[in-house]
Amino acid sequence: MKINKCYLLMILATFFWSGAFIAGKLSTPYIPPFTLTFLRFVIATFLLFLFIKFKEKKLYKPKKEDIPVFLFTGIIGMFGYHILFFYSLKYTTAINSSIIGSTNPIITTLLGVIILGDKISPRKLFGILISICGIILTITNGKIASLSSVVFNIGDIYMILAVIMWASYSVFSKKVCHRYKPIHLTFYSFLFCTIFLIPFVLLENPWTMLTSAPTSTYLAILYMSIFASIIGYLIQQISIKEIGASSTNIFINLVPVFSIILSTLILHEELTSIKVVSALIIICGVYISQKSSLTSKKVQI
Repeated sequence: MKINKCYLLMILATFFWSGAFIAGKLSTPYIPPFTLTFLRFVIATFLLFLFIKFKEKKLYKPKKEDIPVFLFTGIIGMFGYHILFFYSLKYTTAINSSIIGSTNPIITTLLGVIILGDKISPRKLFGILISICGIILTITNGKIASLSSVVFNIGDIYMILAVIMWASYSVFSKKVCHRYKPIHLTFYSFLFCTIFLIPFVLLENPWTMLTSAPTSTYLAILYMSIFASIIGYLIQQISIKEIGASSTNIFINLVPVFSIILSTLILHEELTSIKVVSALIIICGVYISQKSSLTSKKVQI
C-alpha cells in the first residue's frame, strides 16, 4: 500500500496517545507512577501475547544476542520514558514540560543524523520548526511573553531525560527493526519493561490504593494498555521501519492538537480561537515536512 496510508496510521496512533493523556490524568490521583506504568504494560503484554498466538500461531523466541536489544527498548523506551514523564509533572509546570517535550522530533532527527547517518532536508527542518511554533502557541495560549518566565528545575531535567530516552528508543528501533517483525519487537519491549518494573512497584506498596481506586481508573488503564500501548506502539514500529524515526516522531506534534479536542469534549475545557490556530499551524508543519515523500515511496505492512 502507499506511504500515505502509513501516515494515516501514525495520525491514528497520535490520537490514541492523546487519549492516553486524558486517561492518565484520570488515573494518577489514585495510582503512583511505577504501579500505573506496570499495570498499563502488564495488561498490554498479556493481550499482545494472546494476539500473537492467535494471529501468527508462533512467538519469536529470543536468542542470546537479542537480549541487549530488548533490554534497551524495554528499559529506555518504555520504562525510562514513562516514569520520567510522570515524575516530571510532579515538579514542573505544564508550560515547561510541553516545551521540552516538543523538542522530541528535533532530538530524534539529530540522533538519527549522528547514529544512523540520516539526511535532513531543508523542507523537513522547516516543517519541524513550524510545528514547534504551533506547539508553543498551544501551551502558552498565544501569550508568547510567558516563555520568559521559564526556569529550569528538577522536573525540567526529568522531562529532558524523558525526551532523550524516547528519541534514543526511536532511533535504536530503526537500527534494529530489520531483524524483527514490529509486533515481536513491541511485545518484548513491553515484557522487559514489565519485568523491570516489579521491584519498583513493590517499593510503592500500592495495595491499599488499588482497592480504593474508582472504576474509571481501571477503565483508563485498559484504554492506555490496548489503544495507546498495543495499537499505538505497533503502528509506531511499522512507521519507524518504513519511513524512519525522525519522520515518525514528527507526528508526535499532533498530540496537542488531539489533546485540545479531547479536553474540550471530555474535560469540558474552553476551546479558544488561538488553540484552533495553533492546531492548524501544527498540521501544516507536519504536512510540509512529509510532503516530499508522499508520492515517491511505497510501503509494505
